[in-house]
Amino acid sequence: MAESLMDIKRQIASTKKTGQITQAMQMVSGAKLSQIEKRANAYQIYANKVREIVTHLAAAQLLQIEKLQTGGELGPAAVTIAPLLQQRPIKKTGYLVITSDRGLVGAYNSTILKAMMQMMHEDHENADEYVVMAIGGVGADFFKARGINLAYEYRGVSDIPTFNEVREIVKTAVTMFDSGVFDELYVCYNHHINSLTSAFRAEKMLPISDLDAAEVADDHIDYITEPNADAVLAAVLPQYAESLIFGAIMDAKTAEHAASTTAMKSATDNANDLISHLSITYNRARQAAITTEITEIVGGAAALD
Repeated sequence: MAESLMDIKRQIASTKKTGQITQAMQMVSGAKLSQIEKRANAYQIYANKVREIVTHLAAAQLLQIEKLQTGGELGPAAVTIAPLLQQRPIKKTGYLVITSDRGLVGAYNSTILKAMMQMMHEDHENADEYVVMAIGGVGADFFKARGINLAYEYRGVSDIPTFNEVREIVKTAVTMFDSGVFDELYVCYNHHINSLTSAFRAEKMLPISDLDAAEVADDHIDYITEPNADAVLAAVLPQYAESLIFGAIMDAKTAEHAASTTAMKSATDNANDLISHLSITYNRARQAAITTEITEIVGGAAALD
């Protein structure tokens, strides 16, 4: 019984140390979540302004794209459509998959990877129809283990990413589209809804298709451009595409920190529950040992009488 009591005490001590670690990790993840939420909100202001400018500059091209899609007549004043706005025949699809570099984030990574495998299976007949770009070590290792060829991988995105840090990623994605490595790009990640909830999202980023000329139909703004609007648009469109991808990375990192906070809180709660259960077991075992000793003493005293 003494040995059993010592084992229980060791388990209690060990679980307490684990609980302290998970509680500290929960606090760290919570602090990171608070920081990145503030960054993401501030960045959204910039992203909305870039979208507004690009929509105004590209209004004529957007109207022409709409006519092409509806089979309307372009007329003699047809304008040249920027490459990032052109809808090409889809020969190959690109997937930019964002996961974490480590575990301890609950079902965050498994949700993304399971959805990706299902999407690839349902939308493609063979592996030649798509190419994968992986951000995060978990995703890169997952695809490599299954023989899926990676066109690009990036590990070590910081907990609070900056645009300068991920500039290589976003520029590489835009360059691959321009050079014809793929004809459309989907960015796949977990979208942050709140501290407890996230949802898988696959957003089509390239070619840019989320701009609507109707947004500027009633309130057109004339920009003074040099040398001309088309030249400025050609320079701004890649920046807009990069801002969309960077925004998705920020969103994914926010969801990752939320998942980590939730997972560590759950681990801490489980540790406290286990400690409570072990303490009850220890007290019962100790009471049983004391009762046995008292019984033996009383029995010995009665035998002497």
